[in-house]
Amino acid sequence: MTDHALLTDRRAWMGLLARARPEDLARLMPADLPDHHLLRGPEIGTVLVRGRIGGTGGPFNLGEMTVTRCTVRLADGIVGHAVVQGRDKTHAHHAAVLDALMQTAGAEAFEGSVLRPLSRVEADRRDALARRAAATRVEFFTMVRGEDE
Repeated sequence: MTDHALLTDRRAWMGLLARARPEDLARLMPADLPDHHLLRGPEIGTVLVRGRIGGTGGPFNLGEMTVTRCTVRLADGIVGHAVVQGRDKTHAHHAAVLDALMQTAGAEAFEGSVLRPLSRVEADRRDALARRAAATRVEFFTMVRGEDE
């Protein structure tokens, strides 16, 4: 994902905020949150997770997942939403506030101070996971035996 995509694609930044570890997001949050009003939540609930056979085939119900949602309105009327996995109300609240802030004129500042660092942390975490998985990779090879001639 390009840096420009984070700033212009709301779905991209909302996904990044939802996937972020709560402690990483809390560390990067602005010290003084802007005036805002809670419109909804944070509320804990469940959603039905659906899958597809082979990724493209027929859908099936996989199970339920716990999520926390939150909706806030800034003093200037901009509304921010968040749905995060798990039961962390603070994570949902921070993500909703940042969603609203990313829709303001100060979006570039929040992209640089919050979204880019979160994106780097996520990329580092994925790279570490890929390295651990690669370390367990087994190479199979076949030796030609004399009787196979």
